[in-house]
Amino acid sequence: MSSLTLSRPTLIGIPACTKFIAGYIQHATPERYGAALIAAANAMPILIPPAGETMLPLLDRIDGIMFNGSPSNVAPTRYGADFDATPNDHDPERDATTLPLIRAALERGIPILCVCRGLQELNVALGGTLFQEVHKQPGRMDHRGGEGELRFAVKHEVRLSGELARIIGAETIGVNSLHGQAIDQLAPGLVVEATAPDGTIEAVRVADAPGFNIAVQWHPEWEVMHYPDRQRLFAAFGAACADYRAARG
Repeated sequence: MSSLTLSRPTLIGIPACTKFIAGYIQHATPERYGAALIAAANAMPILIPPAGETMLPLLDRIDGIMFNGSPSNVAPTRYGADFDATPNDHDPERDATTLPLIRAALERGIPILCVCRGLQELNVALGGTLFQEVHKQPGRMDHRGGEGELRFAVKHEVRLSGELARIIGAETIGVNSLHGQAIDQLAPGLVVEATAPDGTIEAVRVADAPGFNIAVQWHPEWEVMHYPDRQRLFAAFGAACADYRAARG
């Protein structure tokens, strides 16, 4: 009788958010993030509960993390701000989970892809600050989305540079825009990889980190297979996760 050897699939963690649904605390994230990993990164997604630093041992089992977007904002106290412009839009359990996960993953060289809130988490985790309402800053656009699925339509161009431009193979692309917050002070060690026409930082990378890391402010997971630039980003992330798994053995 012949035997069949099944190789372990590439596993990519997705931090879940804290949700209060039907009277109970639940952990959830939009389906599109996992679907994008399956379709474009050739990987299997697993949810990471927002349970703080108790989740750090999970890094021994996964091959990458996508720090996804969320309606919630990083608490201003995490970056030393006294004023809170969105006091009802926080998820402290997620903050307590993602910020240490980012630092630990970077130290280990685990590939990470950060999307929207994920970019803001990366900046805060490494010592940067955020504009809490970027649309209220002089000369800045309103980067928030509209209503329904139209909010994911392409809204403006971004100019790419560095590793991100190499991965995507272009110097400018059109992106959607759904964020009310954005990077203010860039964290030490981060380099800018994309900017919007109004100067808002739209993508960054940790220059000296040993592993793949890209953070974007837009949502490339949306209709990922309909846009070549989004496919290329997810494919590069998936390949880096597969290489990390192979190197780790």
